[in-house]
Amino acid sequence: MPGYAPTPLIEVPALAERWGVASVWVKDESSRLGLPAFKVLGASWAVNRALTAAAGLPPAQTLEDLKAVAAGSGATLVTATDGNHGRALAHMGRLLGLSARIYVPGGLPESTRRAIRGEGAVVVETGVVYDGAVARAAAEATEGDVLVQDTAWDGYEEIPSWIIEGYSTLFAEIDLQLPTPAGIVAVPTGVGSLLQSALEHYRAVGRTTRPRVLAVEPASAACVTASLATGHPVTVDTSAPTSMAGLNCGTVSRTAWPAICESLDAAIGVTDTEAAEALAFLHEKGISVGPCGAAALAGFEAAWCSRNGPEMLGLGSAATVVLLSTEGAAANEGR
Repeated sequence: MPGYAPTPLIEVPALAERWGVASVWVKDESSRLGLPAFKVLGASWAVNRALTAAAGLPPAQTLEDLKAVAAGSGATLVTATDGNHGRALAHMGRLLGLSARIYVPGGLPESTRRAIRGEGAVVVETGVVYDGAVARAAAEATEGDVLVQDTAWDGYEEIPSWIIEGYSTLFAEIDLQLPTPAGIVAVPTGVGSLLQSALEHYRAVGRTTRPRVLAVEPASAACVTASLATGHPVTVDTSAPTSMAGLNCGTVSRTAWPAICESLDAAIGVTDTEAAEALAFLHEKGISVGPCGAAALAGFEAAWCSRNGPEMLGLGSAATVVLLSTEGAAANEGR
């Protein structure tokens, strides 16, 4: 992808001092390939794989090669979104000269819809919660449409798996950027696709370091935490608004659940107030972050300060903590 560069990994000594650990780092995804969020990593790779597979070709190695494939496809890119994933897919459509149709749930800010339209996409307003928008996008996809959804269900798993592969770039960068191996990584979590990518990366066969992984969700939309508590995937009500709009998802992705069930170390829900406090702190440190990205700090703080938190997380004074800030302050919060 033109313009690719690793995003910054920023050390925050004040947090290390607060928690009594060796170091704390924030992975800053506020500027990723020209967009203010990490989502384009998954959207770009999934579009590449989907278009080239349909043409019977191996994945394109350059954007120009992919443009040539796209020109002969006549495809329309389709998804449902709370913001960043839809904007990323629309951005890919614009780069490739393809149409894009983006379904959005009710209550999405006009600024978010405007940003998606700014990429040249058609925005379909569904007036329902995120899960409902996903269902409608899938139901209305017809021949010639390429549904690029970042959650999986029975019969729709291949494209979400490619999105998860695209996200792995983020974790490979962290490995190269950290001076010492991570002891724990806090991951803002919606349907669990980024979380799945983290777990697959850090639990890969042959890996010599295996940091703990903490999933952080809005307390009002904690589908991962609720599913872990019951031992199987459950759907939670997401009709209550939250500032962490991109994490306001009611159902765990089908492909994410096995990895979550087998290898996630901990999950926690945080309130909008906790996310706002974390956001204010990071802004004071000069780090551009939106509520979804600030959730990682809020979640680790809540877990660390809970009863027996350090022991529960298995961390000591030599630990290295990594917080994923998944989007910048200017991002259209959402997935």
